[in-house]
Amino acid sequence: MADPIPALAEGALQRILVVDDDPALRRLLRDKLDASGYEVWTAASGGDALELIGRRGLPHLAIVDINMPGMNGLRFCETVLQFCDLPIIMLSAIDEEEMIVGSISRYAEDYVTKPFSPRELTARAQRVLRRISDYGYASGALIEIDSHLAIDIPHQRAVVAGQPVALTPTETKLLYLLMRNAGHTVSTEFLLRRLWPMEEVFEDSLRVHVHRLRQKIEPAPSRPRYILTERGVGYSFPAKR
Repeated sequence: MADPIPALAEGALQRILVVDDDPALRRLLRDKLDASGYEVWTAASGGDALELIGRRGLPHLAIVDINMPGMNGLRFCETVLQFCDLPIIMLSAIDEEEMIVGSISRYAEDYVTKPFSPRELTARAQRVLRRISDYGYASGALIEIDSHLAIDIPHQRAVVAGQPVALTPTETKLLYLLMRNAGHTVSTEFLLRRLWPMEEVFEDSLRVHVHRLRQKIEPAPSRPRYILTERGVGYSFPAKR
């Protein structure tokens, strides 16, 4: 069985992904955040950022510009949050209440307008990471569970008995939420809120997704090994034995 999605190894740095099409700004933030003790990844577009996550896994925080060519920041956030719970700080020259409120409501932990102080942005990043430091949400690209199962969060797939199995975004995020809390029961209410934050969805829908996911990854779906039910409470993913 799995431990919670692996935390940082001792001495490893927290990883921040900076997504902005301005190379000078990427260099500025990389230098500032690096000097503050973070490992910094950079990408020039939402598409580049997704490709980077696919190769390296999930960072601990993303700082994302809204207006970029190709896949813009909002589309990137919408895409990545379909399959994980990556904390995001939005970065934009758009200083409009509707955009700020909408971004924070749907995607972001914080919203910073350009021009900005790199020192202030670093402080905001530190605040977000301190607040959620107990979340084991960052991971490598492939998480080995046991000899039967491995999970590839960025590519939304499982490897079951050596064979790749495609997962839907909702199945991936459900599995991700359970794995990052391995050994603990995750309440149905929490799962509904995190899987469908902007929709009114009921427990029956969650049961359907759990059933389908079990059919894909369990050796014997009627006797689940990975996705366990705590009746009247929620679901859990076992901690490593």
